[in-house]
Amino acid sequence: MITLLYFARYREALGLDSEQLSITSPCSVQDVIEQLKQRGEPWLSILADSKLMLAVNQTIATADQALNDGDELAFFPPVTGG
Repeated sequence: MITLLYFARYREALGLDSEQLSITSPCSVQDVIEQLKQRGEPWLSILADSKLMLAVNQTIATADQALNDGDELAFFPPVTGG
């Protein structure tokens, strides 16, 4: 089981800030993304965002990052500031 976290406009589009997802090992971030895309819209649009950023256990990650039971996977848009 992993925890998925959604931030900013992704949280707003999905109407939720977190959820638990059961995974099988071995599993990568890309595997989870593909599983979520099967839910249809708005998941497809969000996960196709070229600016989508990912973090595993609060560390920036890539789609090929391996996931383990108990991990936290966060999806967020790039942070801008001024």
